[in-house]
Amino acid sequence: MVGKVRVTKKSSTPVSPSAGQTPLRARILEAAFSAFMERGYAGTSTLEIATRAHASKRELYAEFDSKQDMLIACISERATRLKMPSDLPELSDRQTLAKALTAFGTRLLHEVSDPTVVAVFRLAIAEAAQAPEVGRALNDVAIEASRSALREIMRRACSAGLIDGEPAELSDHFAGLLWGNRMIGLLLGVAERPGAREIACRAELATSAFLRAYPAPS
Repeated sequence: MVGKVRVTKKSSTPVSPSAGQTPLRARILEAAFSAFMERGYAGTSTLEIATRAHASKRELYAEFDSKQDMLIACISERATRLKMPSDLPELSDRQTLAKALTAFGTRLLHEVSDPTVVAVFRLAIAEAAQAPEVGRALNDVAIEASRSALREIMRRACSAGLIDGEPAELSDHFAGLLWGNRMIGLLLGVAERPGAREIACRAELATSAFLRAYPAPS
C-alpha cells in the first residue's frame, strides 16, 4: 500500500460513548479509528476492526452498514466540536463581531491542530488515490462543519451592516489570515502544535487584520 499513516496506539484518541451511543458502538469506533491510523483506510479490513473491538462481524454490521460508515462516524466525533456555538452573541456592533471572530478562531485553531485531527488529514492525503472517499468524508463532514459555522458568523455580520461582502469569500479570507502556513507545517511534521497563548495571539491578530481589510460600511 502507498503512503500509509502510522501512529502509535497511545496517540489515538479513544472514542467515548456520547448520548445514545452504546458501549459496543463506541468500542467499534475506537477500534476502527486505531486501525485506520495504523494501517490506512484501504489497508484495514472489517474483520480486523471486529477483532480489535472484540465483536463479531454480525455485531459490527448491526451497528454500521459499511467500513465507510465507520470512517464517517469517526470523523463526525471530531466534527461536532467544530460547529458554531449555540450561545453566539447578537452581532450588534464591530466590537461584538471582533469577540465572536476571536473566540471562533481560537476554538478552530485548538481543535484542528489536535494531533488526532492532523493524523486524519494525513490519512486523507495518503489515501487520496486508493480511497478518495476518505477525503470526501473529511471534507463533507468535518471541514464543512467549521466552514458553515464561519459563514454563518459572516452572514450575520453582513445582515447587521457591520461588513460588506459575500459570506463565503469573507470566511475564506479570515481562515487564511488565521492559519497562514501553519497547517502545512503540521501536516509535514515540521511545526509543533501551537500552545494556548500562541493560539489566542493568532486569533486576535487574524481578527484585527480582517476587520482592517473590511471596514464598517459607510
